[in-house]
Amino acid sequence: MILLKNYQKKFYIRATKLRRFTIAAKKTVKRNEQIHSSEIRLIDNDGSQVGIITIEEAIELAKSKGMDVVEVSPNASPPVCRVMDFGKFIFEKKKKNQGAKKKQKIIHVKEIKFRPLIEESDYNVKLGKIFKFLEQGDKVKISLRYRGRELRHVELGENLLKRVCDDIANVATIEQEAQREGRQLIMIVAPIHN
Repeated sequence: MILLKNYQKKFYIRATKLRRFTIAAKKTVKRNEQIHSSEIRLIDNDGSQVGIITIEEAIELAKSKGMDVVEVSPNASPPVCRVMDFGKFIFEKKKKNQGAKKKQKIIHVKEIKFRPLIEESDYNVKLGKIFKFLEQGDKVKISLRYRGRELRHVELGENLLKRVCDDIANVATIEQEAQREGRQLIMIVAPIHN
């Protein structure tokens, strides 16, 4: 038997509780003998309805065609099943999922930090980075941080953010207006999609 200290017991109990709730149920498709209903509504492989028949008759019909009975809608009463080639069905399902993944575009949020008293050359470099991120299709979080006495001159930072907005107006839209969070002004811009 393993002896655990008091704080280890608490962690162990928490970890086992978490493990119990985070297990995801796999979505499986039932076929042939895995279908437990006595009667099913059967659709033939060409799409025509056969009607409500017993599962044994459906399996015999499918095997005579060299195919499987696959449960399509298990929650219906009686469950709806289809005569089809199960291997081909799984293959097409995987291909469809892969195609959906390829079409997805992941949008990242990039951050550019400014200071209220920024020099012109530094401003141009950071503005160039913003243009680059927007061309790549990413959103940009523009944050302006105040230090010390700069907080007394908040209008300097607001003017700087207005200048940035004017400079990028033709390639970006403002998704979130400039908001103050503590010592920072934060604004989010997104690329214009044509």
